[in-house]
Amino acid sequence: MNERLTQLSKTVSHALRHAPWAYELELDESGAVPVDELIDTLRQRQRWADLDAAMLSEMIAGSPKQRFVIENGKICAFYGHSLPGKLSKASAEPPDILYHGTSPQLVTHIMAKGLLPMRRQYVHLSADRETAQMVGSRKASGPVILVVRARQAHAAGVPFYVGNEKVWLADWVPPEWLAPEPGGRA
Repeated sequence: MNERLTQLSKTVSHALRHAPWAYELELDESGAVPVDELIDTLRQRQRWADLDAAMLSEMIAGSPKQRFVIENGKICAFYGHSLPGKLSKASAEPPDILYHGTSPQLVTHIMAKGLLPMRRQYVHLSADRETAQMVGSRKASGPVILVVRARQAHAAGVPFYVGNEKVWLADWVPPEWLAPEPGGRA
């Protein structure tokens, strides 16, 4: 993705995930806004005066993180919201195993309290080890990968939600469903 589209992705992330009020946008209960409203509000900012639906679609298609989707004329962010009030998500059956990358300093706390959303609306879980490694590397040069027994937790009543193909969400994951990856630090 080129630099301009990367900057657009960051702007749209800010507008849809963190501060829609700063863009005079009102998200619906699922966190979506009409595409035309987003384009109109961003065009009012000098940097995005030439923004159109095609550029927005190109940004979404070219993003390796797949944060956004356009459906029925609306755009929403799949995950990563730090907004007050919780966006509604439909519970779904997760795969057997999910992963969470974290810093070694947090493992003891997580194993005692479980995974909590911290400053986000949901706990973010990775569908594969590589994504968890990448996420954990943002927190530590030698992250610990936690294995989440997601299907067993779900069967025991822990709700999980689809973020996108690489990200799953949960309100909280109790510690009994977590284990440091074999061979990892704990």
